[in-house]
Amino acid sequence: MNSTSTEAPSRRRIATASFIGTAIEFYDFYIYGTAAALVFGTVFFPKFSTLAGTLASFATFAVGFIARPLGAVLFGHFGDRLGRKRMLIVSLLLMGGATVVIGLIPSYEDIGVAAPILLVITRFLQGIGLGGEWGGAVLLATEYAPPGKRGLYSAFPQLGPAIGFVLGNALFLILNATMSADTFRSIGWRIPFLASAILLVVGFYIRMRIAETPIFQAALDKQERARVPFFELLRRQPGVLVLATLSFILAHTLFYTVTTFVLSYGTGTLKVSRTTMLVAAMIAVSIMGVLTLVFAVYSDRIGRKLLCTGSAIIAALWAFPMFWLIETREPVLITLGMTGGMLCFAMLYGPMGAFLPELFRVRFRYSGSSFAYSAAGVVGGGVSPIIATDLLAKTGSSTPISLYLIGIAVICLVSLLLMRETKDADFTDGLGR
Repeated sequence: MNSTSTEAPSRRRIATASFIGTAIEFYDFYIYGTAAALVFGTVFFPKFSTLAGTLASFATFAVGFIARPLGAVLFGHFGDRLGRKRMLIVSLLLMGGATVVIGLIPSYEDIGVAAPILLVITRFLQGIGLGGEWGGAVLLATEYAPPGKRGLYSAFPQLGPAIGFVLGNALFLILNATMSADTFRSIGWRIPFLASAILLVVGFYIRMRIAETPIFQAALDKQERARVPFFELLRRQPGVLVLATLSFILAHTLFYTVTTFVLSYGTGTLKVSRTTMLVAAMIAVSIMGVLTLVFAVYSDRIGRKLLCTGSAIIAALWAFPMFWLIETREPVLITLGMTGGMLCFAMLYGPMGAFLPELFRVRFRYSGSSFAYSAAGVVGGGVSPIIATDLLAKTGSSTPISLYLIGIAVICLVSLLLMRETKDADFTDGLGR
């Protein structure tokens, strides 16, 4: 191993290495959601009705979330035994490779049923890769953090989703503005997927230059490695794992309801222009990125739990006004409604970058934080857009969707109230005993 990969990294290098991977991988993951909302129904399910095609494309979107807990267990196992750095490189290559392949899959008109099958397979591989990415990235940041700064350091990878989403949506916005509908449907949507190859090379180079985290290296030096980390996690901290998972469902639900379902709802049901909805989403997520940093840093001062419980309460209160604003069809009010949802998300997501890793012991911290994050995504990210679409189809109203959001917020709030504050926890061992 060369010197550049073993030397103690600066804060800038830690920030870059933890941020770049999540930005790339969430870019990959989110462009799929955007394409599923805008074009996959007609490209891969043309024989379905408009509603059925949308539901089918959202179902393939959900496959990625279903795969994420498996990826969390797989990458968590080796990440807790072999190290954070190696798994972060593998997850990046898997995610990026699958994304490029999606951009090359022929349409249903060209190869028939093989097209949606290939789409599901590559989406599954995306989910496996992302299942190992988030946990490893936040551990890379927080396990280098000095005392009292874990919230700040965890904000580096937490900014990745905002940047990845804005970058992906910006590309879709440009393509939508410069291409005819037929050209966009045939080749335009593929460009953001193929462009991932460039980002993949950059991310690989940066991550190869980072060293293993000092906390995990110390555990290796002491021979403190779990033989099967996930099994030990289930034996020693099952309650913490369940509560951590339930507390994070709201974050995924808020994000994917606003950025995936609302995009489809706005362009399909409300007949708002695609450009208006994409711009509104980009503004909302850009503001979310800034607020994620603010809330992450602020959690070092007042604690993780207070901010997260506040987010759950505000999300419940915002569930109805958000849709009322969006349904005005006015661009400014649509943006305001989506931004409010993203504010609630940032208030929960910012502190969670430090909160989840602090809950688990070093021996199975990668497994615990990754699985809680990914399992929560199955319901919050994978299922929520489908449920919202189905509720809308059956009732013709957003009221049941708002009630659904309130229900998820209540689950989050109760789970958080049963958890301990962690900001002053001994990070060399975690809260679990």
